[in-house]
Amino acid sequence: MSKLSETAFTSTNGRTQIRVRKWEPETAPKGVVQIAHGVAEHIERYDGFMRFLADNGFAAAGNDHLGHGKSVNDDSELGFFAEKDGWDLVVGDMKKLHDMLAAEYPGLPIFLFGHSMGSFLARTYIIKYGNGFTGAVICGTGQQSPALVGAGKAAAKLICTFSGPKHKSNMLNTMAFGAYNKGFDTVRTPCDWLSRDETNVDKYIADPLCGFVPTAGLFRDMMGGIAFISDQKNAAKMDPDLPVFFIAGDKDPVGENGAGVRRAFEMFKAVGMKDVSIKLYPECRHELLNELNKDEVAADVLKWIEARMPEN
Repeated sequence: MSKLSETAFTSTNGRTQIRVRKWEPETAPKGVVQIAHGVAEHIERYDGFMRFLADNGFAAAGNDHLGHGKSVNDDSELGFFAEKDGWDLVVGDMKKLHDMLAAEYPGLPIFLFGHSMGSFLARTYIIKYGNGFTGAVICGTGQQSPALVGAGKAAAKLICTFSGPKHKSNMLNTMAFGAYNKGFDTVRTPCDWLSRDETNVDKYIADPLCGFVPTAGLFRDMMGGIAFISDQKNAAKMDPDLPVFFIAGDKDPVGENGAGVRRAFEMFKAVGMKDVSIKLYPECRHELLNELNKDEVAADVLKWIEARMPEN
């Protein structure tokens, strides 16, 4: 029977307590999986996947990023990273969690799983910090054009200048997410692009810690992060020996129905990554871990991780 625990650590911002949620197997784990969640959600939504990993012998842990879940001092901070350098602070918190896990499980391989915004954070992490992970699973990512990212960042910076970085702009939110439902013939809710599983979509909508409008500051920081990872010169700083597995739905608008995911995959190959693979799931949308075939996805991730475990 896997077991759940929670702890917290002080953020790299020096003042916010970052909530950590961890699932562990009954016996000593054979490895560790660290999870980075997406924008406008929280780590508890990964409980099913983390429990699955724990039931298969891995400790699984993830934190609520700054401005998300229980890593806020009050409601005004929901969807807000920082006045400046927010992206680096969030990646720094991921590094703190990694180092905590490495100390708690000395000698065990640690894998990174990043979904959506968490995939962009994960890609930033492996550029900035390189070593430390045995492999990385990049889920629900994209590779937007520099012009599009630049326009989004410029708009967010302008709103930050005139309305402040904590301003919640419906215009920015619409720019970021408003077109995601357009590719589907039948639309039941504004969040249908997340998953074909209507129960999951309804739970997301009903959750007060999900689906909120992020601040202009977060959009500014995220666009800056996406610009950073999309630059091939930065991608070339990754450890070429790090195994990477891209997974996404072929109907995920974040990854342009697979086209953006393939561009990211090709860039990783172009900069010399030696073990990089990709799987696009037919008809699946953005949240693979909450899709109708989530068990298949989880099994594929587990199989990939187990195949890259160091030999004893």
